[in-house]
Amino acid sequence: MSEKKPEIPASFENARTKTAGKAAAAPKPLSIRDALYEPPGPKTRKRTAIATGISLSALAVLILLVIRQFYITGQLAPKYWTFFARKTTWKFLGKGLLGTLEAAALAGVLAFVMGFLMMLGRISRRRILRAVGTGIVEFTRGVPTLLFIYFFFLVVPRSGIKLAAIWKIATPVAISAAGVVAEVLRSGVNAVPKGQTEAALSLGMQHGKIFRKIVFPQAFRYITPALIAELVIVVKDTTFSYVVNFPDLMQNAKVLISNYDALVQIYFVTAVVYILINYLLNRISVTVADRTGTTL
Repeated sequence: MSEKKPEIPASFENARTKTAGKAAAAPKPLSIRDALYEPPGPKTRKRTAIATGISLSALAVLILLVIRQFYITGQLAPKYWTFFARKTTWKFLGKGLLGTLEAAALAGVLAFVMGFLMMLGRISRRRILRAVGTGIVEFTRGVPTLLFIYFFFLVVPRSGIKLAAIWKIATPVAISAAGVVAEVLRSGVNAVPKGQTEAALSLGMQHGKIFRKIVFPQAFRYITPALIAELVIVVKDTTFSYVVNFPDLMQNAKVLISNYDALVQIYFVTAVVYILINYLLNRISVTVADRTGTTL
């Protein structure tokens, strides 16, 4: 005689199904912020909300005061804004923006190559190479970008080396960023578990092949979002292009200022363009981090 199985309540079955679904879901990657800080409690969240509200209110008041001052001084007059309705104005700014993107792209590539070489020196098993690599990294990180630009603009031509304007801005910007790129690459290499290298060595693989085939591909995946974020610094450093007379966005903005005598208005629009570019780069960095499972 077979025993009748007890019926499971529908509510219990639904709860078990939901629990199983949550357990099967992929865990959210742990970010550095999650690892270092505990989630805020109710009191902390309330204080944060109050502080945020006060800060936003103060910022709104400040913006209103600035707008009021602009109105009093006549900076909101139509004559200072109507030229933005002309196609030639945006075409000229667009050419400058294209120059900014070209210089930033070239500087980014050069910075990666230089940073990769510096990183190889930093992780070398030879003490001399490590010392040289460390010295170069600290030098490039410690010297202001503008000094590198003046060096390529004033000193390099005296030695008989003639460079195009884009190289005079892209090369010093790349040198200035290379030290940071080298440290980012080194952090990615150090993030790869040492056990993988030891296992490859036990199989008879050489150190160079282990680095090319096993370590660096994983390290590059780890630090890709950080490299994209570093482009924000590169783009901002290209604003020194006026020193070498390279027609970037900032240089073309200066030309418009001299033509229309509208310094505040043109710099305001130019700043908005730079903010949008850097915001886009940040969003790309975050998207790449989410898709690759890495954290910023």
